[in-house]
Amino acid sequence: MTDVTLRRTQLATPASDEKMMHSAADSDADEVFLDLEDSVAPNAKPDAREPLIEAAREEDWSDKVLSFRMNGIDTEWWYDDVITVVGAAGESIDDIIIPKVKSASDIHTVENLLRQVEVNNGLEVGAIGLEPQIEDGEGIHNVHDIAHASDRLSSIIFGPGDYSAAMGTPGLDIGQFPEYPGHYWHHALSECNSAAKSAGLPCLDGPYADIEDADGFRQSAERANMIGCDGKWAIHPSQIEIGNDVFAPDPETAERAKRIVDAYAEAMEEGKGAVSVDGQMVDEATNKMAQDIVETAEAAGIL
Repeated sequence: MTDVTLRRTQLATPASDEKMMHSAADSDADEVFLDLEDSVAPNAKPDAREPLIEAAREEDWSDKVLSFRMNGIDTEWWYDDVITVVGAAGESIDDIIIPKVKSASDIHTVENLLRQVEVNNGLEVGAIGLEPQIEDGEGIHNVHDIAHASDRLSSIIFGPGDYSAAMGTPGLDIGQFPEYPGHYWHHALSECNSAAKSAGLPCLDGPYADIEDADGFRQSAERANMIGCDGKWAIHPSQIEIGNDVFAPDPETAERAKRIVDAYAEAMEEGKGAVSVDGQMVDEATNKMAQDIVETAEAAGIL
């Protein structure tokens, strides 16, 4: 058995849409976040908290991570987002996604309020995790400090949409730059992943906006996976199956990784520093990679 928490797909669901939240609870996404930020109109944000609370408390989320995305700390809504939602549904919430995080102090600001809400409502202090979303140049510059800002952190998320706006990139399609000779977000996503892994956290890529372009979504997910990311947003249920497939090892790779782990453990017992598996030399670095694959495969039910 493994205690790995899968985050292959993170399904974005507007908190103002009760039907979509109900459907999200029945989806195969590893994580669902109920969104109070970009997908909810400004004049609807306060009213969207109650449907979110109702969905969090009444739907069955036991087979997935349930989070909600608050509004940014530079807005008028974030304070009441935390107090109202956590105060009423904190026992059902696993994580809070914090958008547009620029520095470690943003994490501390939310964490301090969250702790008081937990104490005042008799909740377990520290049980709710935080997922900072990196969406501009300042956030990328400070991402390593952000990743180590709190023990509550459970992932680092890259947000390509607002990052595009902040960087002044051409185009209007989030996550899509087919003419660019390479992976458009390689640097930014690599920085996020490096910071996340230095803190022992998963890194998640953001959305791919064209929900009818399944091949494009798969390619975007595969590029993020090659960098080392652990999952990607799904903004439509049709993207979930693809994301779950891309960010899980295929059965053949999983079986080979299991052979490597078993053979290396046996070699260590015999005092050997390396061993040959399937005609290739395996050392400690290879064993660590194989262990990660085995843990993910077990969590995904592949092994």
